[in-house]
Amino acid sequence: QVTLVESGGGLVQAGGSLRLSCAISLDYFDIGWFRQAPGKEREGVACSRSSDSSTYYADSVKDRVTITRDRATNTVYLQMSSLKPEDTGVYYCATDIDLDSGLKNCEEDEADFWGHGTRVTVSS
Repeated sequence: QVTLVESGGGLVQAGGSLRLSCAISLDYFDIGWFRQAPGKEREGVACSRSSDSSTYYADSVKDRVTITRDRATNTVYLQMSSLKPEDTGVYYCATDIDLDSGLKNCEEDEADFWGHGTRVTVSS
């Protein structure tokens, strides 16, 4: 069992920045940030592979977000800048404890454990 707790969401103006945090009980596996915009499916935003430290970013956020891991504190961050109204949604961190598969495609159905989410609202 792995627990994940997100924090850092809030209301920000377009063009602003926000850093989301995810406290994870065991930081050993792939970790990802996903978001669900109003009326849309949940999508992968950024994922970090544990095996080789590689990262994946969705095209919609590439060059605007960075995923980092602090293994000393078991915290995963999502630094977001140049925020747009379309970045509005509930942001979740998730992990897959299967070392063979992991979050290699940064897709929702790959994740085993989820946090409860933190809401981000970007005003225009």
